[in-house]
Amino acid sequence: MKFTAEQIAGILDGTVVGDPNVEVSKLSKIEEGTHGSLTFLSNLKYTPYIYTTEASITIVNDNFEPEKPILTTLIKVEDAYEGFSKLLEYYDRIKSNKSGIEQPSFIAETTKLPENIYVGAFAYIGNNVQIGENVKVYPSAYIGDNVQIGDNTTIFPGGKIYSDCIIGKNCVINSGVIIGADGFGFAPTKDGGYSKIPQIGNVILEDYVDIGAGTTIDRATMGSTVIRSGVKLDNQIQIAHNVEIGKNTVIAAQTGVAGSTKIGEHCQIGGQVGIAGHLVIGNNVKVQAQSGIGRNVKDNEVLQGSPSFGYSDWNKSYVYFKNLPKLAKTINELEKKVDGNN
Repeated sequence: MKFTAEQIAGILDGTVVGDPNVEVSKLSKIEEGTHGSLTFLSNLKYTPYIYTTEASITIVNDNFEPEKPILTTLIKVEDAYEGFSKLLEYYDRIKSNKSGIEQPSFIAETTKLPENIYVGAFAYIGNNVQIGENVKVYPSAYIGDNVQIGDNTTIFPGGKIYSDCIIGKNCVINSGVIIGADGFGFAPTKDGGYSKIPQIGNVILEDYVDIGAGTTIDRATMGSTVIRSGVKLDNQIQIAHNVEIGKNTVIAAQTGVAGSTKIGEHCQIGGQVGIAGHLVIGNNVKVQAQSGIGRNVKDNEVLQGSPSFGYSDWNKSYVYFKNLPKLAKTINELEKKVDGNN
């Protein structure tokens, strides 16, 4: 698939400096650019490569002015990194533009599919499911009864959406994701065992939510587990029952959030973080990797450690922690001197 500089500039609302008819059919790093490839320059430390790259087209910030001759055609945009990301998204959408219903697949008689849809082989779609336009359900995906899915959402192979869950528009659900499995609810019994508490709620994903491969989001005991608009969850994350995650929050891999915790908007949570249940995490909170959160967190806090505390305090404390053997030796020597003087 080939694109001209003029076509790409039209997609990105950019300006061509050079040959508008030059064509590209592949992508490359700027330092590895070859004829027929497209690249971008956003990090200033890579600027020297723009004078040597053989890439046919380079996306740059609109304030970039070359200081010496270049071979590549430029497309100037407001933000080169954002522009390149937009182009990747556009290319991916074209590349994966499948349609139709493959066989064998199962679609319940009570479910009416729109004209523009893709259903892969061995997919299962249950009763009374509502599916929007341009939805893609890849092979071996499962969609339970009464599920609602908004326009332009993609469910990759092996994605599972249990009954009664609601998925918004423009969401991406990657392979192995399980949405709406039972929450971890058990009550102790008199005989020392446990009795299962029925989980009768659901999961709601709002619009533009991305869920990474292998991530699980449990249904609420009652009510809904809610993932707000623009949330991005990495691979292998566990979101427990009745959790709420505020809009545009991002969470890295292997993080676990226990039941009924509320996480605010625009938070950034690192990998392998553990968050206890029934907590309130404020807006714009940043949590460093491998931290343990066991208390409520105010807006704008930056945390590290397990249990976590203030990031700057953690760094200062760590200086002492790693020097504890030396400090202990010094204290022992001082004690001996004190004892010797008595």
